[in-house]
Amino acid sequence: MRVASERWVGLLLTGAATAAAAAPVPPACERPVYLTFDTGHMGVAPLVAEVLARQRVRATFFLANEKTLSGGGSLDDEWAAWWRARAAEGHAFGSHTFDHVYWLGDAEGGGFRVRASAGPEAGRTRHWSPAQYCAELQRPAERFRAMTGRALAPLFRAPGGRTSPRLIAAAQACGWQHAGWSPAGFLGDELPSGKYPNARLLEQALRDVRPGDILLAHLGIWSREDAWAPAVLEPLIEGLKARGLCFATLEQHPRYGGALAPLPR
Repeated sequence: MRVASERWVGLLLTGAATAAAAAPVPPACERPVYLTFDTGHMGVAPLVAEVLARQRVRATFFLANEKTLSGGGSLDDEWAAWWRARAAEGHAFGSHTFDHVYWLGDAEGGGFRVRASAGPEAGRTRHWSPAQYCAELQRPAERFRAMTGRALAPLFRAPGGRTSPRLIAAAQACGWQHAGWSPAGFLGDELPSGKYPNARLLEQALRDVRPGDILLAHLGIWSREDAWAPAVLEPLIEGLKARGLCFATLEQHPRYGGALAPLPR
């Protein structure tokens, strides 16, 4: 994926993108879809923030400390101001495990086989207890509070969506609910662009997404040659709005909202 343009980087560094914090509260949403972003290399993060502000859309972000284009991490000090600005704008936030840890399988003794794709243990298979997995879910919450002074919603998304009933139960026992995505909400930004060009992905989403769907995108995918967000994100939002759909965070989702403590304001 191409590096973010100088204009986007300038918005980030000067703080101009934070002006959207004063945007009006979106009107009540009667036919909602739920736009969510997992972290990634962050190359399109400034653009995503700009589009969401312009379109008055609030999204849900799932946070992991993934490797960025600059060689740092998506939750390091370089990105703290960006996360503070998104929190001020009223978006929602959940855990994606700190080191982007994939579940590989259930293990004997009630634990799990896991492999991180980031951090010092990247690429190594480990056996974790439920308590270790819960601690990993908590790490982004602690970092988010340090950056923003606010709490994550008690939601998590397992990297790759890989889970088992045992993993879900272990996470629920320590206060975390898993939030996946709808089949039509898989927006395809991590698919190879040669086979799945942006125009095809946009057409598919505009055709198939229905009220209540949870949509999945990322803040930068290393493997996709043609960046998805610059070509698709704003036309998708505008097209879904034209179909009479609106956008809400997972804090308003009927499956999750009633069980979630509100974010501190």
